[in-house]
Amino acid sequence: MIEAFASKAKTLAVIGLGYVGLPIALEFARKYRVIGFDINPSRVAMLQNNQDPSEELGPESFEGCDILFTHNIDDLRDANFFVVAVPTPIDQHTQPDLKPLLAATLTVGKVLKAGDYVVYESTVYPGCTEDDCIPILEKESGLKFVTDFKVGYSPERINPGDKEHTLTRITKVVAGCDAESLDVIAAVYGSIIEAGIFKAKSIKVAEAAKVIENTQRDLNIALMNELSVIFDKLKINTFDVLEAAGTKWNFLRFQPGLVGGHCIGVDPYYLTYKSKSVGHDPKVILSGRAINDNMAAHIASKTVKRLIKAGKNVANSRVLVMGATFKENVSDIRNSKVYDLVWNLKDYAVQVDWIDPHASAEQVLHEYGHPLVAEPTGKYDAIVVAVPHNEYINLPESFFADWTTNPAVLIDVKGIYRNRKPKELVYWSL
Repeated sequence: MIEAFASKAKTLAVIGLGYVGLPIALEFARKYRVIGFDINPSRVAMLQNNQDPSEELGPESFEGCDILFTHNIDDLRDANFFVVAVPTPIDQHTQPDLKPLLAATLTVGKVLKAGDYVVYESTVYPGCTEDDCIPILEKESGLKFVTDFKVGYSPERINPGDKEHTLTRITKVVAGCDAESLDVIAAVYGSIIEAGIFKAKSIKVAEAAKVIENTQRDLNIALMNELSVIFDKLKINTFDVLEAAGTKWNFLRFQPGLVGGHCIGVDPYYLTYKSKSVGHDPKVILSGRAINDNMAAHIASKTVKRLIKAGKNVANSRVLVMGATFKENVSDIRNSKVYDLVWNLKDYAVQVDWIDPHASAEQVLHEYGHPLVAEPTGKYDAIVVAVPHNEYINLPESFFADWTTNPAVLIDVKGIYRNRKPKELVYWSL
């Protein structure tokens, strides 16, 4: 099959052109003919003009690529190898929301032909590909799984904002429905992945491997968050403790903080959902989730208590929240827990101004219903540095003096100012 792709006798298609799908599509398109499909016409229009809506890739990333960006399903009929890279979110009840995945599967099923391959990259629970997706492919195509078409799974490992661990530099896990498909899928991905390929024993193993990667991180951060609550009561700075403990060679360097984004704050719920469906109550994983989900409320409570300690009337207080994205130096606002912090502060009747140098004001207003302001205005009774963007790390003391009343409160969520606390401010960090 590689030879057919190299000669452009066969075509690859990537379904979903977001943070995961676009880098894959462009990397393949440097060697092969690719169809990039997305249901969002405005996104497709931007991509056709060499613009990444996610702002992760520059115009130069599109150069030398043989790719057709489209939202027309008929264009997919020319493809022979489909990569499905659509979001897999959770709903308001923290249950898996498979609607985007199943809709993408329905689309592929309508154009699937004998001899085609379908590889899923979306994070799911073990068994989802075979139990939920393949029946749709069979029904829509009228073809028989394995006999007529093959399916595989290759979990995405894209880390937004990370310029070191990029697509080609990360070991790619692949799995197939049989030995033949495993070899073909490994060869296809192996042709673009510099870091190498790992062949998983089965599709379910690959699905499970992906979902526990972020579950493990979630639990480690939950431990740090719980420690931060304990150390706060003991009047010890958590980051000072971690700095000391980190001198041991095998200490894991996790930090407390708000756990949002599309992966760490979401993926564990896919595993716990599946766990419950087979009769096991996953206490440790859900405990970690509860701790992390409560951190925004914890930080808001600490902010209000510090305002009271500074002699402020909470109902008349103005607070500046700095940072809206789910982590530093990215524009991604998906599942940002900073909004939970803003919401909790507003619940105390605090007036909140919200700024971020990376986030789209339009997207924030649409997603969360609270506007960003272009810059601080007037004097604030508290400043909450929620996301340690590069623009915030080296702010001079005069910045805080210019924008705050006296006395005022500085809530430094990630502890970036702990060794140079601005004078005249009531300081607190996790």
